[in-house]
Amino acid sequence: MRALPDRLRAFVALRMNAATEAAIASVVQELREHGSGVAWVQSGHLHLTLRFLGGAVPSAMITLVDHALDRIAATTSSFPVHTRGTGAFPNLDRPRVLWIGLLGEPLKELAGRVEAAARECGFAPEPRPFAPHLTIGRVRHLRGWAPLRELLAQHVNHEFGESLVDSMILYQSELRPGGSAYEVVARYPFRPSA
Repeated sequence: MRALPDRLRAFVALRMNAATEAAIASVVQELREHGSGVAWVQSGHLHLTLRFLGGAVPSAMITLVDHALDRIAATTSSFPVHTRGTGAFPNLDRPRVLWIGLLGEPLKELAGRVEAAARECGFAPEPRPFAPHLTIGRVRHLRGWAPLRELLAQHVNHEFGESLVDSMILYQSELRPGGSAYEVVARYPFRPSA
């Protein structure tokens, strides 16, 4: 793990493979052309957040998390994740977050293990249930929403591909006027799948 500031904004995440991210980027580009009221996520920032740790986490707590993530990775085998469909939280009629869906049985188990480790390290419980997805945009306003809503509905079963997830990543994020900047703090490789 690299040297850390005294406090940092941090989260634990998974990334999909390059082919899947390229397929997503192609559809997001199509959506961008119809959605001026959305702050779109940069394609290089697509990730599944397993656990947001906080906006000002003391580096000592990050060190504890680092050791816990090492232990989890050592007992986790690589696994496939299928990327399919588009949607919105809480729904397409009142959207706040636009997403791409993720399917993979081990995802919830891994997220549960990371959540348990975070609690053991002193973090408050995550109040929301885990919902595996890749955030592609945040809705700022609903002016002109109808065409974008229709396009999202057309992609509800769109197949983006399958990724073999072989590691998890601890990221530091920094909020900037042009959007968040992410930096890898540490990577935790999984065991090769059988």
